Amino acid sequence: MTTQNQMLFERAQRHIPGGVNSPVRAFRSVGGTPPFIARGQGARITDAEGKTYLDYVGSWGPMILGHAHPEVIAAVQNAAADGLSFGAPIAAEVELAETLCRLVPALEMVRLVSSGTEATMSAIRLARGHTGRDLLVKFEGCYHGHSDSLLVKAGSGLLTFGNPSSSGVPADVVKHTLVLPYNDPQALADAFVQHGDKIAAVIVEPIAGNMNLIRPQAEFHAQLRALTHQHGAVLIFDEVMTGFRVGARSAQGLFGITPDLSTFGKVIGGGMPLAAFGGRREIMENIAPLGSVYQAGTLSGNPVAVAAGLSTLRLIQEPGFYERLGKLTAQLTDGLSQSAARHGVAFSAQAVGGMFGLYFTPEIPGNFAEVMRADTAAFSRFFHAMLAAGHYFAPSAFEAGFVSAAHTEADIDTTLAAADTAFAALQAGEAN
Repeated sequence: MTTQNQMLFERAQRHIPGGVNSPVRAFRSVGGTPPFIARGQGARITDAEGKTYLDYVGSWGPMILGHAHPEVIAAVQNAAADGLSFGAPIAAEVELAETLCRLVPALEMVRLVSSGTEATMSAIRLARGHTGRDLLVKFEGCYHGHSDSLLVKAGSGLLTFGNPSSSGVPADVVKHTLVLPYNDPQALADAFVQHGDKIAAVIVEPIAGNMNLIRPQAEFHAQLRALTHQHGAVLIFDEVMTGFRVGARSAQGLFGITPDLSTFGKVIGGGMPLAAFGGRREIMENIAPLGSVYQAGTLSGNPVAVAAGLSTLRLIQEPGFYERLGKLTAQLTDGLSQSAARHGVAFSAQAVGGMFGLYFTPEIPGNFAEVMRADTAAFSRFFHAMLAAGHYFAPSAFEAGFVSAAHTEADIDTTLAAADTAFAALQAGEAN
């Protein structure tokens, strides 16, 4: 019998490439039919067939308060009642800019945009305009959106320039991008020895979340800040995912690093399309209309998105919010690790704030090469066992997961009980 999800997926594939509007949603890496989500409430989502899941994706990070938080919904409804878009200044966008600059000390000025891709693309253009240089350094496994200069994979040698990782990206575009291994201070130092006077910017996820969750080494972060400062390059922290997810001052506050520019998204929009880039005043004043670096957007500072963002940022600043969120997330990862160990399954996990990583590897990976050694077949079996039991994790072995403030200790215990059954089945399957 064809299910409602299958019928929707078949319909979608006739008019939407792959049946989805963002590739990972297609379940290609785990197989099967993706559930089509009809509604969300708190820590749970419900699909088109009426099945409810405990959600550990959270729209890939934004839903830090859970789905349909009543105060956020009320803010959106009130804003929408006054109009959906004006393409003109509004008072609320001033308040949001002031809030971001107050919460993140590295921000002296910010510009609002509509997506993380737009924020990182603009920050890189701004860094190049500010320095008068072309070369961009990024790190293998870090994702900064789908603009041309960032769709690049590592070259054949440590200090060779990148190659396009997508069709449609000219090689002439990515020839100005140097790809280095994440968490490798020596490779970074070597790059600056060879190219230091040509490097406009280094962009990095301060905690990687797009090759699963990878924590940085302290020496790696220290080298990033010291070398960019020494050579006059702009250090860009891409906090689209980590911003206000891992702490009240984001990853830069957690690690005590002050970048020159930062990008934010996801949480700051509260589930609506909203992002921002910002940093030092002397750099930001290069943006039009003050300077010669052009950036614009009809929906930038959209009143409905700004209302959702302001409401979310206000709620997550309540005392004890991050302590409780971190405790819940650690309860999940510690419990999963203990369960896997009991059943002899090669598995590891870790958490930072409200983010977590699950790895079907015996040890927690520290870079792209190590995370790529994960047992993806074991992950797929685990994923589908958990999905069938009503627990929705990211449909890829190479994506971070998220816990929301709407999750409870009882929710986590329910997930751990289902995981124990899934790990037991994995062990039994391997034994057979």
